[in-house]
Amino acid sequence: MADSSSIVLTEPILTIGGTVEQPLSFDLAALREYESVSLEPFDLFCFTSGRFIRPVDSYRGVQLRVLLDAAGVRRPGSSDFKRTVFLAHGHDGYAVTFSWHELFNSPIGDRVLVAYACADRLLDIDDGLPVLVSGADTVRAPRHVKRLARVEAIVLGSARQ
Repeated sequence: MADSSSIVLTEPILTIGGTVEQPLSFDLAALREYESVSLEPFDLFCFTSGRFIRPVDSYRGVQLRVLLDAAGVRRPGSSDFKRTVFLAHGHDGYAVTFSWHELFNSPIGDRVLVAYACADRLLDIDDGLPVLVSGADTVRAPRHVKRLARVEAIVLGSARQ
């Protein structure tokens, strides 16, 4: 029987789809081919109660916007990308949103990572691989998604309807 490490290395763990030029699937090796960035350690607090959850060591991974660019969020001949929101789904059904402007037109996007390592140790499925984290959020728990499964690009309707 395969352990969770071999599953991570051979099967897709994340897909990007929706309104993109080329839907993509990534396994751990594919994620690691992109330039990595790190976030400083932080304390995770519950947004609702303010309760301390746990300390989190330094995450390392790839910026979400890099993966979205690889999938072709900005399609030739269209400016729809400016009305695009991204719905990030965890394996357990938990979902969070980002706007195109947050990720590509503000400093927030610099610190939104799809993490595959923590404390210089590769994560596995039991650790929540891959982990989506928004390092610029004041309270990080609401957009801290373990076992990120897919990100969908959705173009919102025109204001002229």
